[in-house]
Formats: sequence, structure tokens, C-alpha cells
Amino acid sequence: MSNDIELDGTDRALLRALSRNARASGAALAAAVGVAESTVSLRMRRLQRSGVIRGYRVELDSDVLGATVQALIAVRLAKHNRDEIEAFRAMASSLPGVMALFHMAGADDYLLHVLARDSGELREFVLTHLTGHPAVAHTETNLVFEHADADGWLQLLD
Repeated sequence: MSNDIELDGTDRALLRALSRNARASGAALAAAVGVAESTVSLRMRRLQRSGVIRGYRVELDSDVLGATVQALIAVRLAKHNRDEIEAFRAMASSLPGVMALFHMAGADDYLLHVLARDSGELREFVLTHLTGHPAVAHTETNLVFEHADADGWLQLLD
């Protein structure tokens, strides 16, 4: 549905302001964008209804949660029929510790971003949920030493 909407300069400025602080008040957004608060309210509803804004999330510090190990796990499926792919996706997205799931082109079919408390828990995750799964042919686990958010995507709003 979001492909049907045209973003003008006001929409783009509003999205930039929201990317800096998604909890900003309507008044703060109006001041940042240079429009009336009623305009912000109307634009926000339109952007949400159209699917441009899909939701708001809390970003937690994984270390505080005790999850000090992060990994990117590449998964290659044994079969490539639609039912197997959709079943794996549905299962994998709700596995404990999975932060994100990417369906990929190339040698691997999926890339899972996983949090764990330690290397033992990560090992158990792979053994319990992936290597024993009938749809999975191969996995490769890569440890993440550092994860930093990037804002280069904001250039798409220009």
C-alpha cells in the first residue's frame, strides 16, 4: 500500500524528525518541520494508514538484558519450495533470541540476527533450533564484535 503514496517535502521532513526521535510530541515535530501541529497530526495519520510508517519500537541495550553475544547465522535450506520457505520463516522469526530475519538471494537463504547470553547458549540455539530442523541443510555462524546503527538511509528522504 505504501507504494501508492507520494512523499512531498513536508512528509520527508517529518520522517527525518521522527527518525531522530519517534517519541517527539506533535508540537515538537511541528516546530522541527515548520508546519502547524494540525498538519503534523494529519500527515502522521496518512503516513501510518498508507503503511509508510509501519510502527514504533523500543530499542533495548542487550548487555543490560544479559545477552552479551550477538551472531549472524546464515541458513541454507534443503528444499526451495514455497511451503518449506514460508514454514521456516514463520518458525525462525519466533525463536528465542532472534532479533531479525532476512530472506536472502545467493548461496544462503536466510540470515538470522541472534542474541544470546553466552557462547554456550548460542551453541544450544544452533543445535536445538537449526541443525536438527528438517528444512535446514547448512548453517554458518558469525560472531558480531560490534553493532552500530547507521543513518545513511536518511539520504533516501532527500
